[in-house]
Amino acid sequence: MIAIIACITCITGIGNLLAGLLTVCIPVIAVDLEIPPALQLWPTATFALACGCTLLPSGAAVDVLGCRRACLFGGLLQAVSALGAGLAVTSAQLIVLRVMAGLAASFCLPGAVGVAAHVFPGNTNPRRRSIAFAAMDGGLAVGFGLGLALGGVFSDTVGWRWGYYSTALLNGAVLAMALWTLPREIDGETLEPALLSRLARDVDWYKLAVATGSDAMRSMYEPLNIVLLCTALTLIPVFGFWMRRQARLNLPALIPNPLWANLPFTAVCVTVFLVWGTLNASEQLTALYLQDVRGTSVLTTSLYFMPAPICGLIMNIAIGALLPHLQSSIAVPACCLASGIAPLLLATLCRVDGPGYWGGIFQAMALNSLGADLIYTIANLVMTAAFPPKMQALAGGVFNMLAQIGKSVGIATSAAIARQITVQTDNGADKEALLSGYSAAWWYNFSLGFVSVAVSFLGLRGVGKLEVKRD
Repeated sequence: MIAIIACITCITGIGNLLAGLLTVCIPVIAVDLEIPPALQLWPTATFALACGCTLLPSGAAVDVLGCRRACLFGGLLQAVSALGAGLAVTSAQLIVLRVMAGLAASFCLPGAVGVAAHVFPGNTNPRRRSIAFAAMDGGLAVGFGLGLALGGVFSDTVGWRWGYYSTALLNGAVLAMALWTLPREIDGETLEPALLSRLARDVDWYKLAVATGSDAMRSMYEPLNIVLLCTALTLIPVFGFWMRRQARLNLPALIPNPLWANLPFTAVCVTVFLVWGTLNASEQLTALYLQDVRGTSVLTTSLYFMPAPICGLIMNIAIGALLPHLQSSIAVPACCLASGIAPLLLATLCRVDGPGYWGGIFQAMALNSLGADLIYTIANLVMTAAFPPKMQALAGGVFNMLAQIGKSVGIATSAAIARQITVQTDNGADKEALLSGYSAAWWYNFSLGFVSVAVSFLGLRGVGKLEVKRD
């Protein structure tokens, strides 16, 4: 049991390790690779966008091909992308490799959820299943913290590239352990032509291509793209009717409508979209504020971020211990409220000449990740409790897709707001102008955080103690 939990925790946690590495190193990487200010957040945003756009096909494929194979394939892609990022010499190469890392995560995340659900069924091992999900969530926090530490140490010594080289080596070791540890029987059928035919038959690839392609990054300033966006929004109800038609005719449906009929699942999906976006945008803006406005070194910045992964780890240990007694309808809104306070503290307290570390930054970093940490565990339990095993990987893919797209949207919109306010400020190149832009983006994240409180409170009212209900 311990070896299996360790494998899926490490496979998913390494993705966050790379995210932490990039978060603290992006100002140094931007100088080294000559990335212009307008593109500095692209490596982070493109990872989330690529992951979000491919999670649906990956989730559907995992249900057919098997969870173990998905974890191994995703881990291999992750190792290759980490090694390639360390070797990158241009911004375009780095962005393409971050897209590859997003594709890798789109296989690792639903694959790991499926492994946990199959190895620890809710009807026989609900306690072990809860521990597995809490460990995976804790691994995300530990991975992010390790990425921050590696980024700070390597950037100020041998160079940021060694952070990626070390991660690639670690990923290779985890991949070897997973080959030996993860049970083969959870994949079911062997890879034969009949299985590939089933993959082509059971997945709505036509609608998949339309849904995935519609998320491509486009310039919002061109009239044609504004028209396309409005058309896409208008077609959202059409998508629902198409899924209903597919189900009625017994044809493959990309996202079956019964998935959204489950109110708690819909609520956790919307909540993670908002929370994950505000979490990552606030952290990325804080890194830029500390290094570009305050002149803090990369190593010091990484140390300033340490309360986030430490509090996240403590939070997940507490969740694993207290889950049988945890009232989801109260705990999730409370943690979202705490996370929403973090950007408020940054927006109101950060100045060019302050505050000191203990005057606001420490408190913001400690609170920022609490909502995201809890919602992941609750969502995994909601999915395994509400859907049959065959749909659990797809539900995990939908949930993680919205989390990653929320991250991309949060970073992109926050960056657009910060950039617009900075440009409109007199002497737009000075530190005061940069701070004005960052503050506006933090206020925006604060508003999104409090929307997540309302959504989680209303959507989870009927959810009690999940583990007790399953028992």
